[in-house]
Amino acid sequence: MIRALWTAASGMQAQQTNIDVVANNLANVNTAGFKKSRADFQDLMYQNLKTSGAPSTSSTQVPSGIQIGLGAKLAAVTKLFSEGNINQTGNELDIAIEGDGFFQIQMPDGTTTYSRAGSFKRDDQGRVVTSDGYPMLPELVVPSNATSISVGNDGTVSVTQAGQTSPTNIGNIQLATFSNPSGLTALGRNLFQESDSSGTPTTGTPGQNGIGTLAQGFLEMSNVSVMEEMVNMIVGQRAYEVNSKAVQAADEMLQQANNLRR
Repeated sequence: MIRALWTAASGMQAQQTNIDVVANNLANVNTAGFKKSRADFQDLMYQNLKTSGAPSTSSTQVPSGIQIGLGAKLAAVTKLFSEGNINQTGNELDIAIEGDGFFQIQMPDGTTTYSRAGSFKRDDQGRVVTSDGYPMLPELVVPSNATSISVGNDGTVSVTQAGQTSPTNIGNIQLATFSNPSGLTALGRNLFQESDSSGTPTTGTPGQNGIGTLAQGFLEMSNVSVMEEMVNMIVGQRAYEVNSKAVQAADEMLQQANNLRR
Protein backbone atom coordinates (compact mmCIF):
# COMPACT_ATOMS: atom_id res chain seq x y z
CA MET A 1 0.00 0.00 0.00
CA ILE A 2 2.90 2.35 0.71
CA ARG A 3 4.04 1.77 -2.88
CA ALA A 4 0.79 3.32 -4.17
CA LEU A 5 1.32 6.42 -2.07
CA TRP A 6 4.78 7.09 -3.50
CA THR A 7 3.74 6.19 -7.05
CA ALA A 8 0.80 8.58 -7.01
CA ALA A 9 2.97 11.26 -5.39
CA SER A 10 5.46 11.00 -8.27
CA GLY A 11 2.56 11.46 -10.69
CA MET A 12 1.44 14.59 -8.83
CA GLN A 13 4.96 16.00 -8.94
CA ALA A 14 5.20 15.29 -12.68
CA GLN A 15 1.92 17.07 -13.38
CA GLN A 16 2.98 20.01 -11.25
CA THR A 17 6.02 20.41 -13.52
CA ASN A 18 3.73 20.07 -16.54
CA ILE A 19 1.58 22.95 -15.26
CA ASP A 20 4.73 25.02 -14.62
CA VAL A 21 5.74 24.59 -18.27
CA VAL A 22 2.24 25.46 -19.50
CA ALA A 23 2.15 28.54 -17.27
CA ASN A 24 5.46 29.79 -18.70
CA ASN A 25 4.14 29.28 -22.24
CA LEU A 26 1.01 31.27 -21.47
CA ALA A 27 3.01 34.01 -19.76
CA ASN A 28 4.98 34.51 -22.98
CA VAL A 29 2.09 34.36 -25.42
CA ASN A 30 2.89 37.93 -26.58
CA THR A 31 6.69 37.68 -26.38
CA ALA A 32 8.25 38.25 -29.81
CA GLY A 33 10.24 35.27 -31.04
CA PHE A 34 9.34 33.11 -28.02
CA LYS A 35 9.37 29.35 -28.56
CA LYS A 36 7.06 27.23 -26.46
CA SER A 37 8.22 24.32 -24.34
CA ARG A 38 6.82 20.85 -23.82
CA ALA A 39 7.39 18.65 -20.79
CA ASP A 40 8.31 15.05 -21.68
CA PHE A 41 7.92 12.31 -19.06
CA GLN A 42 9.11 8.75 -18.56
CA ASP A 43 7.87 5.92 -16.39
CA LEU A 44 10.09 5.00 -13.48
CA MET A 45 11.73 1.63 -12.79
CA TYR A 46 9.62 -1.48 -12.28
CA GLN A 47 9.62 -3.92 -9.41
CA ASN A 48 9.72 -7.49 -10.78
CA LEU A 49 7.68 -9.85 -8.61
CA LYS A 50 7.68 -12.62 -11.21
CA THR A 51 9.91 -12.81 -14.26
CA SER A 52 8.28 -13.43 -17.62
CA GLY A 53 9.40 -16.71 -19.16
CA ALA A 54 10.40 -18.26 -15.86
CA PRO A 55 9.76 -22.03 -15.72
CA SER A 56 6.58 -22.99 -13.89
CA THR A 57 7.19 -26.72 -14.31
CA SER A 58 9.85 -28.78 -16.03
CA SER A 59 8.03 -28.38 -19.35
CA THR A 60 6.14 -25.05 -19.10
CA GLN A 61 6.95 -21.38 -18.71
CA VAL A 62 5.20 -18.42 -17.18
CA PRO A 63 3.64 -16.56 -20.16
CA SER A 64 3.70 -13.15 -18.51
CA GLY A 65 5.47 -11.86 -15.45
CA ILE A 66 4.46 -9.46 -12.71
CA GLN A 67 5.93 -5.97 -12.91
CA ILE A 68 4.75 -3.16 -10.66
CA GLY A 69 5.54 0.35 -11.89
CA LEU A 70 6.81 2.96 -9.46
CA GLY A 71 5.51 6.16 -11.04
CA ALA A 72 6.66 8.83 -13.47
CA LYS A 73 9.52 11.30 -13.76
CA LEU A 74 10.44 14.32 -15.86
CA ALA A 75 12.62 13.29 -18.82
CA ALA A 76 13.07 16.61 -20.65
CA VAL A 77 11.59 20.03 -21.29
CA THR A 78 11.86 20.44 -25.06
CA LYS A 79 11.79 23.74 -26.93
CA LEU A 80 9.61 23.56 -30.04
CA PHE A 81 10.98 25.79 -32.81
CA SER A 82 7.96 25.90 -35.08
CA GLU A 83 7.39 29.34 -36.62
CA GLY A 84 5.13 31.79 -34.84
CA ASN A 85 2.65 34.12 -36.48
CA ILE A 86 4.26 36.98 -38.39
CA ASN A 87 2.66 40.38 -37.76
CA GLN A 88 3.15 43.46 -39.88
CA THR A 89 4.41 46.40 -37.82
CA GLY A 90 5.76 48.84 -40.42
CA ASN A 91 8.79 49.53 -38.22
CA GLU A 92 11.89 49.54 -40.41
CA LEU A 93 14.01 47.79 -37.75
CA ASP A 94 11.47 45.03 -37.10
CA ILE A 95 12.78 42.02 -39.01
CA ALA A 96 11.18 38.58 -39.17
CA ILE A 97 12.90 35.35 -40.22
CA GLU A 98 10.83 33.26 -42.62
CA GLY A 99 12.22 29.76 -42.23
CA ASP A 100 15.23 28.46 -40.31
CA GLY A 101 17.84 30.67 -38.75
CA PHE A 102 18.78 32.84 -35.79
CA PHE A 103 20.05 36.39 -35.48
CA GLN A 104 23.53 36.56 -33.97
CA ILE A 105 23.82 38.78 -30.89
CA GLN A 106 27.03 39.85 -29.15
CA MET A 107 26.99 39.80 -25.36
CA PRO A 108 28.97 42.22 -23.14
CA ASP A 109 31.55 39.48 -22.42
CA GLY A 110 32.20 39.02 -26.13
CA THR A 111 30.37 35.71 -26.52
CA THR A 112 27.76 35.18 -29.23
CA THR A 113 24.15 34.30 -28.49
CA TYR A 114 21.24 33.68 -30.83
CA SER A 115 17.71 34.98 -31.10
CA ARG A 116 14.55 34.78 -33.20
CA ALA A 117 13.23 38.09 -31.86
CA GLY A 118 13.69 40.70 -34.57
CA SER A 119 12.62 43.85 -32.71
CA PHE A 120 15.83 45.85 -33.14
CA LYS A 121 16.66 49.47 -32.29
CA ARG A 122 19.47 51.97 -32.82
CA ASP A 123 21.71 52.98 -29.93
CA ASP A 124 23.52 56.29 -29.42
CA GLN A 125 26.32 55.14 -31.74
CA GLY A 126 23.94 54.16 -34.52
CA ARG A 127 24.48 50.42 -33.99
CA VAL A 128 21.59 48.03 -34.55
CA VAL A 129 20.93 46.48 -31.13
CA THR A 130 18.38 44.45 -29.19
CA SER A 131 16.05 45.94 -26.57
CA ASP A 132 18.80 45.33 -23.99
CA GLY A 133 21.41 47.16 -26.07
CA TYR A 134 23.28 44.06 -27.30
CA PRO A 135 24.59 44.64 -30.86
CA MET A 136 23.76 42.40 -33.79
CA LEU A 137 26.56 40.48 -35.49
CA PRO A 138 27.95 41.29 -38.00
CA GLU A 139 27.80 44.80 -36.57
CA LEU A 140 25.63 47.29 -38.45
CA VAL A 141 26.10 51.02 -37.91
CA VAL A 142 23.44 53.34 -39.29
CA PRO A 143 24.70 56.85 -40.14
CA SER A 144 23.19 59.62 -38.05
CA ASN A 145 21.90 61.41 -41.16
CA ALA A 146 20.11 58.34 -42.53
CA THR A 147 16.50 59.06 -43.45
CA SER A 148 15.45 55.48 -44.16
CA ILE A 149 16.73 51.92 -43.75
CA SER A 150 16.10 49.09 -46.18
CA VAL A 151 16.66 45.40 -45.42
CA GLY A 152 16.53 42.98 -48.34
CA ASN A 153 15.30 39.40 -48.21
CA ASP A 154 18.92 38.27 -48.49
CA GLY A 155 20.04 40.42 -45.54
CA THR A 156 21.48 43.31 -47.54
CA VAL A 157 21.12 46.49 -45.46
CA SER A 158 21.20 49.88 -47.15
CA VAL A 159 20.33 53.41 -46.02
CA THR A 160 19.29 56.59 -47.73
CA GLN A 161 21.13 59.60 -46.34
CA ALA A 162 19.99 63.19 -46.32
CA GLY A 163 20.89 64.96 -49.55
CA GLN A 164 21.47 61.73 -51.47
CA THR A 165 19.15 59.97 -53.89
CA SER A 166 20.88 56.60 -54.20
CA PRO A 167 21.05 54.20 -51.22
CA THR A 168 24.32 53.24 -49.52
CA ASN A 169 25.08 49.66 -48.49
CA ILE A 170 26.15 49.48 -44.82
CA GLY A 171 26.45 45.70 -44.41
CA ASN A 172 24.74 42.34 -44.53
CA ILE A 173 22.79 40.38 -41.93
CA GLN A 174 24.06 36.82 -41.51
CA LEU A 175 21.90 34.12 -39.93
CA ALA A 176 23.01 31.05 -37.97
CA THR A 177 21.47 27.58 -38.10
CA PHE A 178 21.91 24.53 -35.86
CA SER A 179 21.57 20.81 -36.51
CA ASN A 180 19.57 20.48 -33.26
CA PRO A 181 18.03 23.83 -32.24
CA SER A 182 16.09 22.10 -29.43
CA GLY A 183 19.45 21.55 -27.73
CA LEU A 184 20.12 25.29 -27.39
CA THR A 185 20.27 26.68 -23.87
CA ALA A 186 17.65 29.33 -23.19
CA LEU A 187 19.13 32.34 -21.37
CA GLY A 188 16.01 34.49 -21.13
CA ARG A 189 15.71 37.90 -22.82
CA ASN A 190 14.81 36.05 -26.05
CA LEU A 191 18.38 34.70 -26.25
CA PHE A 192 19.76 31.20 -26.76
CA GLN A 193 23.27 29.87 -26.26
CA GLU A 194 25.13 27.16 -28.11
CA SER A 195 25.53 23.86 -26.26
CA ASP A 196 27.13 20.48 -26.92
CA SER A 197 23.68 19.13 -27.78
CA SER A 198 22.81 21.86 -30.28
CA GLY A 199 25.99 21.44 -32.29
CA THR A 200 28.11 24.26 -33.68
CA PRO A 201 26.37 27.03 -35.64
CA THR A 202 26.54 27.33 -39.40
CA THR A 203 26.32 30.94 -40.59
CA GLY A 204 25.33 32.09 -44.02
CA THR A 205 23.36 34.46 -46.22
CA PRO A 206 19.58 34.44 -45.78
CA GLY A 207 17.87 32.51 -48.56
CA GLN A 208 20.85 30.26 -49.31
CA ASN A 209 21.63 26.67 -48.28
CA GLY A 210 18.30 26.18 -46.51
CA ILE A 211 18.57 29.34 -44.41
CA GLY A 212 15.37 31.39 -44.09
CA THR A 213 14.80 34.79 -45.67
CA LEU A 214 14.19 38.13 -43.96
CA ALA A 215 11.07 40.29 -44.00
CA GLN A 216 11.47 43.94 -43.02
CA GLY A 217 8.60 45.63 -41.23
CA PHE A 218 7.36 42.32 -39.82
CA LEU A 219 7.80 40.66 -36.43
CA GLU A 220 7.62 36.98 -35.56
CA MET A 221 5.43 36.51 -32.52
CA SER A 222 5.32 33.65 -30.01
CA ASN A 223 4.40 30.22 -31.36
CA VAL A 224 2.22 29.57 -28.30
CA SER A 225 -1.41 28.62 -29.04
CA VAL A 226 -3.57 29.79 -26.15
CA MET A 227 -6.26 27.20 -26.88
CA GLU A 228 -3.74 24.35 -27.02
CA GLU A 229 -2.12 25.45 -23.76
CA MET A 230 -5.52 25.76 -22.06
CA VAL A 231 -6.32 22.17 -23.07
CA ASN A 232 -2.90 21.04 -21.78
CA MET A 233 -3.58 22.84 -18.52
CA ILE A 234 -6.96 21.14 -18.09
CA VAL A 235 -5.45 17.72 -18.85
CA GLY A 236 -2.59 18.34 -16.42
CA GLN A 237 -4.99 19.55 -13.73
CA ARG A 238 -7.22 16.48 -14.10
CA ALA A 239 -4.20 14.17 -14.06
CA TYR A 240 -3.00 15.85 -10.86
CA GLU A 241 -6.48 15.45 -9.39
CA VAL A 242 -6.77 11.75 -10.20
CA ASN A 243 -3.31 11.10 -8.72
CA SER A 244 -4.43 12.84 -5.54
CA LYS A 245 -7.45 10.52 -5.52
CA ALA A 246 -5.07 7.56 -5.70
CA VAL A 247 -3.21 8.93 -2.66
CA GLN A 248 -6.52 9.30 -0.86
CA ALA A 249 -7.61 5.76 -1.78
CA ALA A 250 -4.31 4.28 -0.57
CA ASP A 251 -4.59 6.25 2.66
CA GLU A 252 -8.13 4.99 3.28
CA MET A 253 -7.05 1.38 2.66
CA LEU A 254 -4.19 1.80 5.14
CA GLN A 255 -6.65 3.26 7.62
CA GLN A 256 -8.90 0.22 7.22
CA ALA A 257 -5.91 -2.07 7.84
CA ASN A 258 -4.96 -0.11 10.97
CA ASN A 259 -8.51 -0.37 12.31
CA LEU A 260 -8.71 -4.15 12.08
CA ARG A 261 -9.85 -5.85 15.29
CA ARG A 262 -9.53 -9.49 16.35
